[in-house]
Amino acid sequence: MPRQRKPASPFRYFNSSPEVIRLVVVMYVRFPLSLRNVEDLLFERGIDICHETVRLWWNRFGP
Repeated sequence: MPRQRKPASPFRYFNSSPEVIRLVVVMYVRFPLSLRNVEDLLFERGIDICHETVRLWWNRFGP
């Protein structure tokens, strides 16, 4: 009987955890924030990412 393959994770090529990526995308989509505002809010939580990373993740995982 052939083994079933698990579908590949869409987060497999990123160094950040999937939870952080989901948080970033939800913050940007749900609230009227700019990319730099999301960057600043995450920096206050101890997550240091660039606003361009927010844009990249939103383009990849957003609606």
